[in-house]
Amino acid sequence: MDVHKNGENKVITIYDIAKEAGVSAATVSRVLTNSANVRKEKKQRVLELIEKYNFRPNAMARSLSDTKSKVIGIIAADVRNPYYADMFVACEMAALRAGYTVMLCNSLGEQAQEEKQLEKLQEKRVDVIIQMGGRVDDLVSNETYVEKVNQLMNSIPVVVTGKLDGTQCYQVQIDAMKCIDLLMEHLIELGHKEIALIGGRMDVLSTFEKFQRYKQNLGKYQIPFREELVAEDGGYDYESGYNHMNKMLDRGIRPTAVIAINDFAAVGIVRSIQEHGLCIPQDISVVSYDNTYVSELLSPKLTTTDYNYESYGERLIETAVAAVEGKEMPKIQLLPPTLIVRESSGKAPGKEE
Repeated sequence: MDVHKNGENKVITIYDIAKEAGVSAATVSRVLTNSANVRKEKKQRVLELIEKYNFRPNAMARSLSDTKSKVIGIIAADVRNPYYADMFVACEMAALRAGYTVMLCNSLGEQAQEEKQLEKLQEKRVDVIIQMGGRVDDLVSNETYVEKVNQLMNSIPVVVTGKLDGTQCYQVQIDAMKCIDLLMEHLIELGHKEIALIGGRMDVLSTFEKFQRYKQNLGKYQIPFREELVAEDGGYDYESGYNHMNKMLDRGIRPTAVIAINDFAAVGIVRSIQEHGLCIPQDISVVSYDNTYVSELLSPKLTTTDYNYESYGERLIETAVAAVEGKEMPKIQLLPPTLIVRESSGKAPGKEE
């Protein structure tokens, strides 16, 4: 590709410079074109090697930095979950409006699969990657995965809906603590004091934050914390909600309200309550997170927190495109949820007027 020969008479190319500097060829090209979208330390390493080899690029090498695929890679944890399906569609529509297409990878939450998908998206020369769920939801970021992403970010920016400590990923998150605030304020205003929290794992950031905020809100309203009202070793699917609600009711523990970790788990919780001969919301109110299509299909319709998927997808794509173009964007953005009140929540038993 061009144009210096070392002592062994080997032609030094832009790829040789990139390999020795530990960066991508596109990064070298951006340095050559004086792009602002290169970290200072990387730029310095590349410049030193350019001077060392008296490197002079040809037109093709210089054009690498201007070559855009106009494709955004998206890794979703599990598109069978309506939350990720809604998120993907919102991102796809926003990307099309921005002149981009999208490439979807479904990781099923498996780290090995996520790593392979990062590599595949890099091979496909996508301009930017958005990751929703999986390792970016971990309470404690996995060191191996962090290292993998940092290597990738030498050439491709990454936007996540959670966090990856030790990286410079852009973070666009729903305010998880505000979600639990909205639900608990709603239930407490309805007179509920025996509020159960069902589903999720404590090694997931948003679940951990919701659990901590749940206890804080109980303290704020001087309601005692009861360990038996919390099922914190669950999952995020129908079976988890159903099984945990069954265990609680079968042990004679009967809350007046239940907060489900998501709409999927809420379906199982509702079925369990109804199979025990109880009515919603007259006997037990049920509220949830995500406001997916499931919340409208349940009977009674589900009170839940809404993330405004269209706006959420727009913000993710806006951040991704800005990262590609080297524009300044906040590294962390928290988006506020809203409460959608439907038929599944009502006054606590004995509180009817």
